[in-house]
Amino acid sequence: MPDPTRSSLKTKLRAGSLTIGSWITLASPETAEIMARAGFDWLVIDMEHSVIDVAAAQAILQATDIHKVPTIVRLTSNNRDLIKRVMDAGACGVMAPSINTVDDAKKLIDSVYYPPIGARGVGLARAQGYGADFAGYRAWLESEAVVIAMIENIRAVEQAEAILSLDQIDGYMIGPYDLSSSMGKPGEFDDPGVSQAIDAIRKAGEKTGKPGGIHVVDPVLGDLRRRIAEGFKFIGYGMDIRYLDYTCRDHLSQIRSA
Repeated sequence: MPDPTRSSLKTKLRAGSLTIGSWITLASPETAEIMARAGFDWLVIDMEHSVIDVAAAQAILQATDIHKVPTIVRLTSNNRDLIKRVMDAGACGVMAPSINTVDDAKKLIDSVYYPPIGARGVGLARAQGYGADFAGYRAWLESEAVVIAMIENIRAVEQAEAILSLDQIDGYMIGPYDLSSSMGKPGEFDDPGVSQAIDAIRKAGEKTGKPGGIHVVDPVLGDLRRRIAEGFKFIGYGMDIRYLDYTCRDHLSQIRSA
């Protein structure tokens, strides 16, 4: 099962603590291990916008578990079968895209938890100690599993408070690109309408006591500081490919100007 000695992300989220994580999009356990060693509070394996499959996700989870970094899988969709497989592979939780209604959120919860909380089917895999510790995994699941709803469509904004009021939803992540796109303004994060929608989600999170999440896609410290000042507590900072791109460009720029 997920390493019980690693820090409890669920406890930090419930306490409203500021946590800084990052995104994994390359199907490389080595890259994931480097990021885990760097000391992020959590990592997300992005299956939605990458070529990472379940087998690669499990290999990445094995690498991040070594360094006791809570690792969530961002799903391709709110799909019961996929959720079951990545949880069985040892994910500490899931992040589901396009949670637009309370029914969407309830479906997500049902897919993560065994009865009586949810309706997840029972199998024996890596998470359950390959069959050696199902009871331990079940206890861990009920106390530590992390369920994150992605609020990334303008249709979801008016439902945000109801979605986040569900007890088993531990937090949210705003998808700024998809949210702005749903408003016909893709990538225009500083547009007043987009800013207002983001602020409305943040206020729903504050009202329900659920930590606000947003992804600062490019690793720009000024953007991170701005999101912290706005009150976000669950912040994704950068991603593997953007760190690599930024570092290569920066060093080459310095070399060529020397």
